[in-house]
Amino acid sequence: MTAIQCGDVRFANIQAIVFDKDGTLEDSEAYLRNLGQKRSRLIDAQIPGIGDPLLMAFGINGDTLDPTGLLAVGSRRETEIAAAAYIAETGRGWLESLAIAHRAFDEADQFVGTAPSPLFVGSLEVLKYLSEAGLKLGILSAASTERVRAFVDRHQLGSYVQLQMGVDRGPSKPDPALFLQACQTLGVEPSATLMVGDSAGDIEMARQAGAAGCIGICWGKAEAAHLQTADVAITQLDEIQIVEP
Repeated sequence: MTAIQCGDVRFANIQAIVFDKDGTLEDSEAYLRNLGQKRSRLIDAQIPGIGDPLLMAFGINGDTLDPTGLLAVGSRRETEIAAAAYIAETGRGWLESLAIAHRAFDEADQFVGTAPSPLFVGSLEVLKYLSEAGLKLGILSAASTERVRAFVDRHQLGSYVQLQMGVDRGPSKPDPALFLQACQTLGVEPSATLMVGDSAGDIEMARQAGAAGCIGICWGKAEAAHLQTADVAITQLDEIQIVEP
C-alpha cells in the first residue's frame, strides 16, 4: 500500500491509479478540434447549413474546444448519435441519419486520425515514477479501446500501464460500471484506487464506484469550475507525489 500526496490532500493505502487519456495524459485538444471540424464539414457537404450547429453541439467555438463539451468527454458512439439527431431534424429517417453520420465519422478518421497527439510534458516520467513504486496503473478513456492501445504503443507506455481500456459498445462515462471493470481487471478494490481525469464525468464515475479519491487535472490552469467536485485539482501530473505512509 502506498500513500499519495497532492497539495494538501493525502490518500492513504493506494494500490492503483487509473488515468483518463484525452486531456489528462495526451494533449489531444488540437486533434479533437480538427476531427470535429472535419466531421461537420463532411456532413455539411451533404446537408448544407448543418455544419455550424454541429460544431456547437460538439463544443467547438473557433479555435477552442470546450473541455466540458460532447467531443471532449463523450464517446465516439455518443457523438455519432448526437450528430445523427441533428441530421434527423432535417426530415431524414433515423436509420438514414445514423448512416450519414457513421460514414462521415469514418471518413474523417481517415484524414485526421493519422496525426498523433503528443503526451503532456512530464507524463511519461510520472507514469514511470509511479510504476516503479509498485503501483498498478491503467488508462480508462471515452475513446475506443483501439485508440487507447494505439496511444500506449505509440508512446511506448506498455511497460508502465497494465490496463488499456476504452469505450466501445457498452456503457460510457460517468457509468461507474466502467471504473469497477477497470479495477477488476487490475485486480484491486475501488477503495484502493485513485482516478485522475480532466472531466466531471471522470470524477462522477469514480465517486459512484467507491474510489479512494478523485484527482482533477486542468493543465496550466489553477482553477477549473468543472473540476470542483474532485478531492483535489492539479495543473500538472508531477504534483502526484508518493510519501511515507
